[in-house]
Amino acid sequence: MLIRFILNHSHPWLYWCHPLASRVLYWFQSTLTSSEKQVNSFDLDLSLMGKTGRNLIGKKYNEKQSKNQSDKVHKMTKFDFVVIGGGMVGAAVALGFAKQGKQVAVVENFAPKAFEQDQPLDIRVSAISQNSVNLLESLGAWSGISSKRVCRYKRLETWEHPECRTRFHADSLDMEQLGYIVENRVIQLGLWEQFEHHDNLTLFCSDKLERIEFGDVNQVTLDSGEVLETGWIIGADGANSMVRQMAGIGITAWDYRQDCMLINVETELPQQDITWQQFMPSGPRSFLPLASLEKDGQEVGQGSLVWYDSARRIRELKQLSNTALEREIAQHFPSELGPIKVLQAGSFPLTRRHAQNYFKRGCVLVGDSAHTINPLAGQGVNLGFKDVKALLEVCASDEPATEKQMRKYEIKRRGDNLLMQTGMDFFYKTFSNDLGPAKFVRNAALKLAEQSGPIKDQVLKYALGL
Repeated sequence: MLIRFILNHSHPWLYWCHPLASRVLYWFQSTLTSSEKQVNSFDLDLSLMGKTGRNLIGKKYNEKQSKNQSDKVHKMTKFDFVVIGGGMVGAAVALGFAKQGKQVAVVENFAPKAFEQDQPLDIRVSAISQNSVNLLESLGAWSGISSKRVCRYKRLETWEHPECRTRFHADSLDMEQLGYIVENRVIQLGLWEQFEHHDNLTLFCSDKLERIEFGDVNQVTLDSGEVLETGWIIGADGANSMVRQMAGIGITAWDYRQDCMLINVETELPQQDITWQQFMPSGPRSFLPLASLEKDGQEVGQGSLVWYDSARRIRELKQLSNTALEREIAQHFPSELGPIKVLQAGSFPLTRRHAQNYFKRGCVLVGDSAHTINPLAGQGVNLGFKDVKALLEVCASDEPATEKQMRKYEIKRRGDNLLMQTGMDFFYKTFSNDLGPAKFVRNAALKLAEQSGPIKDQVLKYALGL
């Protein structure tokens, strides 16, 4: 299962062969590290092309929120935490700190567009694991999210050769679903709706970081001229994090020399409860079910397709009309998809980043500011939510946060994120070639995984964070 910004639920097939792969991963990581670039700053635009991304975000959240927050702007300029970035991860960590009784500021340049039931689905979606749902429930946000538009899925399949599949089903764990596919904006809205319930949380929107003056107490100057004093700055401002750059935190970067194309489609098949992925030499092809939309009084199935390929190939696909793109999809996606109608598409380059430190000079990184990962396993925002949970746990006391606590956070998360990045790179390389012996071994492994019984169930639990 693939997707970045979106798709975010760990794929169990990574783990079933984990014991066998551990030595290989060690060798692969050593080889990878020798090829990586050590840089102090890295700037790559991951914005989706076409009518996606920022142009889907409005400047105004709602009148009540704007008035409540503007009343507080000049009353409180000293905070325990200033969170730069109010996306899914930033909003979650800010809300978590507010629930702990901390004084929190959130700085975000764009407010999420208000939700309406008849809106087309956004192209930026995420696969939310049960572990992430649990976090969102603890923050009081999940009920607002699920009442809008989500698609639960009970099954997932992955294969290269159609006869060698690994299948997982929620019934094997007595669960109602394995996870949910949700639009990123809907998740963000669910979190933002909780802001107004916390007087100790101040939202600065629309505004953005201008500069940081480091000292015993850091001073954060915003584009509006507002100056905020804080002990800790949380960098939740994405892959091109300004907080990370201003703090002088370097990153390790790896370019995969491939792009990923996301395509929202209308499906002839009704809403499905399965997400699947097929490996091909040029890159995987994936399907994620989305919530159905009503059209002419009838529900119409929706889905998100993910297409890995060379940057040149993706550029060619982006130039096609929707009709021509539909013909390419019919030719290069498995028959399980059925007839589709293309609605919109966007793409982004595949790049791995990992911050060399998770905190420095009173700045702490979470989510994509700290790490980006090959979306092969759909980890995405789930890793970011794991960062949030870990950071909230180490800062749970009533005392001001300390470097010792931040070091615990870094130890807790950096190794886990590095292992996942390296594991995804290993599988990416393993399945991205057309060598006969390699194909035989990996298809045999997928077939063996299908027959592994209780081991497969245990792996599924681990993948879901249970």
